Amino acid sequence: MDGVAPAEKERSRHLIDEAGVAQALALNPVGEEAWIEVIQKMDAVYADLVHHQVELERKNAELEEAQQFIDGVLAAMTDVLIVCDRQGRIERVNAALEQVSGYAQRVLTGTPLAVLFPNHAEAFVDKLAGGTPIADREMTLLDCAGSPVPLSVNCSERLDHKGALAGFVLIGRPVGELRRAYESLNTAHSELRQAQQQLVVSEKMAALGRLVAGVAHELNNPISFVFGNMHALKRYGERLTEYLAAIDSGMSPGDLQGLRRRLKIDRVLADIAPLVEGTLEGAERVSEIVQDLRRFSSTQSEPSEVYDLARVVRTAVSWVIKASRVKPEVLFDMPETLEIAGRKGPAHQIIVNLVQNAVDVMSVCVDPTLWIAVDVLPDSVSIHVRDNGPGIPRDAIARIFEPFYTTKKIGEGTGLGLYVSYGLAEEMGGALMVANHHDGGALFTLRLPLKDKPDAG
Repeated sequence: MDGVAPAEKERSRHLIDEAGVAQALALNPVGEEAWIEVIQKMDAVYADLVHHQVELERKNAELEEAQQFIDGVLAAMTDVLIVCDRQGRIERVNAALEQVSGYAQRVLTGTPLAVLFPNHAEAFVDKLAGGTPIADREMTLLDCAGSPVPLSVNCSERLDHKGALAGFVLIGRPVGELRRAYESLNTAHSELRQAQQQLVVSEKMAALGRLVAGVAHELNNPISFVFGNMHALKRYGERLTEYLAAIDSGMSPGDLQGLRRRLKIDRVLADIAPLVEGTLEGAERVSEIVQDLRRFSSTQSEPSEVYDLARVVRTAVSWVIKASRVKPEVLFDMPETLEIAGRKGPAHQIIVNLVQNAVDVMSVCVDPTLWIAVDVLPDSVSIHVRDNGPGIPRDAIARIFEPFYTTKKIGEGTGLGLYVSYGLAEEMGGALMVANHHDGGALFTLRLPLKDKPDAG
């Protein structure tokens, strides 16, 4: 009946069973009830057999699927895999190990681990048997040609269904591949650092372009003062030269006295010292502004120094306000002098960026006002920059320090000022925070660390 369909086979089997039973009942009619019970038992046993056969086929299908899944995972692994028993005999390897070693799995199965790791296998197995896992250990594998292949190895115990030690699982990656990955990572990191530095320089140059007018105004006052004093000193020099020449020519005392009154020599002598001091003061102010400008635009990391934070804040505010068409009222709440230790240039740049942002958002305000406050704590100093602008949208606060993110119109901002400022604050060991003030407007806070509590003037 090999060519008969399963349904036909089943129907034929029942017909044969019924015919046999009928014949038996004809021969022994007295045992009819007994035969009926036998038939019922046979049907029950047969139903159980069918049920178990179906379950067995389902379990076999699940096992085949699980095996295919495991085989697929092992084949896809780029790291080498070796499964050993408790004695260190190889039970299974994956395709990556076959490719690295040149051995086929059928050759390695049942062989000791020493075939692949002759210099490490014994100590390796002893260590694992003692319950000590192996992590990131560099070991040398010998391939089928006897050539060494350095691996970074991790290995741990493999337990059976009862929780007893069944063997070990070893996973390794060629060290050369790791080194290439590290080199690629280092290259990417270097490129990222270089790009960040270029962003910082670009933002500095953009800010410097905006501040040119303010810096020029700052320079104009002391330079004008120096020019005026020098012109006065030149006139006084001419008078003194004329008076000394008269003395050298032997002019009579009476005539010298008249010349002295005419040239106002006494007044000249009284004015020379204040003129020289004022000229020096103006020149020093010019020098300070130039140094601030050089420090602001420099691409070099400056060393830590003691500087007057209050002066830096005032200079940054002055540069921005004098270069802006918006002239807000500026209210300061800070000491006259506040000396701290740190990097002056980055602090100056951050405050310039914060003040510039505040001035920009207040362009729509009728009475723009800028509040600058400084709080001194035992271990830090905080500079608060607040405006009375429209504030920052709730959905923008979380992204305000992201690179290239800006709430300004296209062409009005690069989106780098706050990003660069945030990074500079972290580099100095501080922090830059933002919030909307409860009275309106935005509030930025720059916190800088203090090694020692400064003396506030």
